[in-house]
Amino acid sequence: MSEQSYYEEHGDAKLYNVETWLYEDFEIGEKRRSIRRTISEGEAMLFNSLVLDNHPYVADDIFTSEEGIFGKRLVAGAMVFSYGLGLMANNNINTFSYGYDKLRFIKPVFIGDTIYTVRTNLEKRPKYEEMGLVKVSYQVYKNKGELALYAEHLQTVKYRHPENFTPEA
Repeated sequence: MSEQSYYEEHGDAKLYNVETWLYEDFEIGEKRRSIRRTISEGEAMLFNSLVLDNHPYVADDIFTSEEGIFGKRLVAGAMVFSYGLGLMANNNINTFSYGYDKLRFIKPVFIGDTIYTVRTNLEKRPKYEEMGLVKVSYQVYKNKGELALYAEHLQTVKYRHPENFTPEA
């Protein structure tokens, strides 16, 4: 199928699983909660191997059971962060990641723990001619409500009406 016929045949079809929120749509204080997911041993070890994390606390059962302070293996913090954000990931075609602040690992997450994420819209302000800056928090909880991780995500978001906003100097 040529590019032209693709657009002729499919161009009017609404995209599936895509959000189109704009800067004006973000309401400060709004909270959303993700579904839960349990972290298995296999995926934890796969993550460790992909990122070359062989720290004894995430990769060595004998160490953790005989010498470690928790008595069992941890899930790598980078994995908890990735999964926590992934649980709230969306396909908003109008937002772009600007960075993360205040990443904190508050409680250890262990293999077999179940996590979920609560995202809260914290603030927003004009930034550029075409996009504003939105800050949201991610609180990743384990099991039945123990806060395990906190981070703030800064995102640039397109304006619906850029003429209503003055960019930062």
